[in-house]
Amino acid sequence: MSSGDASSVELSLVVPTYNERENLISLVKDIHQALSGLSYELIVVDDNSPDGTAELAERLASKYPIRVVRRGGKKGLATAVVEGCQQAVGRVLGVIDADLQHPPGVIPDLLSEIWQGADIAIATRYSEGGGTKGWGLWRRLISKVARGLAHLSLPVTKKIEDPLSGFFLLRREVIEDIALKPTGYKILLEVLVKGNFDKVATVPYVFRDRARGSSKFGFGELTGYLRHLYCLSEADKGIKRFLRFCAVGASGVGVNMGLLWGLTELAGLPYMLSAVFAIETAILSNFILNELWTFRDLRTSSGKGILSRALRFNLLCGLGVGINLSALYGLTEIFGFPYLLSNLIGIAAATLWNFGANARWTWKMR
Repeated sequence: MSSGDASSVELSLVVPTYNERENLISLVKDIHQALSGLSYELIVVDDNSPDGTAELAERLASKYPIRVVRRGGKKGLATAVVEGCQQAVGRVLGVIDADLQHPPGVIPDLLSEIWQGADIAIATRYSEGGGTKGWGLWRRLISKVARGLAHLSLPVTKKIEDPLSGFFLLRREVIEDIALKPTGYKILLEVLVKGNFDKVATVPYVFRDRARGSSKFGFGELTGYLRHLYCLSEADKGIKRFLRFCAVGASGVGVNMGLLWGLTELAGLPYMLSAVFAIETAILSNFILNELWTFRDLRTSSGKGILSRALRFNLLCGLGVGINLSALYGLTEIFGFPYLLSNLIGIAAATLWNFGANARWTWKMR
């Protein structure tokens, strides 16, 4: 991404929009109040909103420092941000949603972090003082899993509390002359993986309920996020390693079920005793396959012998079984989830734990 023309504008704030007419006036007024005395510009990038968002933004431009970029068709939030940054002339670039869920009053704090030396300043929901307002259990769970996947597959995000934030500022140099090609709506991931930066600062904020209009989140955004994650992680093989771990885990299910049936039906053992042998055999089978395939490049760098790694794997996967069973019981008995859904969530949580814990403590993946 190339730099814009030299300008006295200190901050260029990109606002991607689609059907945000109801929120735009309040957003513009709140931003103008928060940035009083600062030379700034708002770049509204609109994806041909049928509700007249772009037309309203153009009328507001007679009173506020707004530029409007019209795009034909609904091309997505992340690409709108990229196009807005290409049009920007400010020394600092920023992104904020138009739905009033990001409080503009936080912008001066983010900008202060930049002036104090940060290359990127991220508004985070997940540090002390931050939070999410009005989120139910399901949305909190989705957010936690999405963050976990980002941390596991993209090492650069591991120390960043909220790598999926859509509210952040950065120095122009961070993305200067870099080709950003995001898929989906999490542009910050693209910046963190491809950008040139040393220091990242965070500022807590409370993610607010949408006051007007409808949420853009849906299945398409979820699949776009997973596709984006895969594309970004190809270089460091993070997602491929995780997928190998999942494939090994699936083979372990086959070993478990087959041995459970054989020992119970053919050998005549009580099914609970059969289950103990089946589970332990599946864990050992998974360890061997992960040792030879998933983490084979890390065996010598782990600093431990194979017996020590096997014991650690056994212990950590045992804890994973506990996570699975706890989710099964808690979600079913306390929250009333269907038991099959509870078990599926438990398996997902245990898989994330098993991969993350074993990557860190058994094979010492950094």
